[in-house]
Amino acid sequence: MSNTLTPKELERELRERSPEPERLIRSLANCDRRHFLKVSAKFAAMAAAASVIQPHAFQLVNVAYAADAPGAAPDVAFSFAYISDSHLFSRGMTHRFAKAALKAVQDVNALDPQPDFVLYGGDLAQLGRADELALGQQILKELKAPVKMMVGVHDWYLDMSQKWTEMFGPDRYSFDHNGVHFVTLNSVVEKDFWTAKGYTPEERMNVVAGLDDGRQSRFEVGEAQRDWLKQDLAKVDKKTPIVVFSHSPLYKYYEPWNFWTDDAEQVQALLFPFKTVTVVHGHTHQLLTNRIKNISFHGVLSTAWPWPYAPTGLPALTLQMDRPDPFDQFDGCGDGSVAILKSGQANATYNLWDRNPQTVTYAQIAAGIKGGGPSY
Repeated sequence: MSNTLTPKELERELRERSPEPERLIRSLANCDRRHFLKVSAKFAAMAAAASVIQPHAFQLVNVAYAADAPGAAPDVAFSFAYISDSHLFSRGMTHRFAKAALKAVQDVNALDPQPDFVLYGGDLAQLGRADELALGQQILKELKAPVKMMVGVHDWYLDMSQKWTEMFGPDRYSFDHNGVHFVTLNSVVEKDFWTAKGYTPEERMNVVAGLDDGRQSRFEVGEAQRDWLKQDLAKVDKKTPIVVFSHSPLYKYYEPWNFWTDDAEQVQALLFPFKTVTVVHGHTHQLLTNRIKNISFHGVLSTAWPWPYAPTGLPALTLQMDRPDPFDQFDGCGDGSVAILKSGQANATYNLWDRNPQTVTYAQIAAGIKGGGPSY
């Protein structure tokens, strides 16, 4: 790669990422200080030679979690991957949503090293049908790593989760892994709006499946489940890192679209006493970052389609994705992973299909800045 590029050539190199600069940029992940300085100096020289910046203007400010010396272990204790919101119809493996879910499975299976487990973030089915869930189960069986399931709204309201729990187990549970306490919640509980109106199961499902159908109630965790969570957390030391899996965000984002959990503050109050808490949620189909006191929140991508950002309520820490191309079925979709650091904090990586991957680190969240960079 030449160090004497014109400004337009440099702009194209940095935007289009030809193989050589792409290789150099990717080599910065968990690199040692010497390699970071070598690569950054190369790009600084390119920019200075093109008169884009002056040589003295490129200064190393901070490198979060870079190794101190060659061969030093990165500050990652373990990682898990996620796939979420596939919304499968019962149309077989040739339907585009099924193909997208298979693509995500292939992505995760290609990770090296493999994640300790894979979170499925809910909404495996679109209308909660047994054949939709069976198709999803068939796809997820191809994963090499163990799978942790979470129920979504589209999985629940046809038969109130009877088939889902028969296939995948309870809708709430906890487990410990490598010094971290994990909790999976059912955060899509709704008050009964269907009995008095005589809705059939199919009618109930169709109402809940509507993003902004005013006939349904807001999502909640509910009193019974909050009591269960309180009892579960009572057995955990306050210094133990906590990771919560929740389909809807455990804060109030945008009520008209039900990007909302009505009793979010009550759930947060149970988590505030702990030193480190990370919440990973589905449902919103977008890169989404929030921070409330000691709790970091990360939304995850969908494999089916991306939702637009809501007109109000978007957390300030969110690095917004550019508007997806409506003619590209994979644009704005994807899968991802979460690295649990030795400190118990978490870095979230978004594997955006047809875009650059994005990583939001805990260091960025703690500093109150938006993580990542341009998505193209």
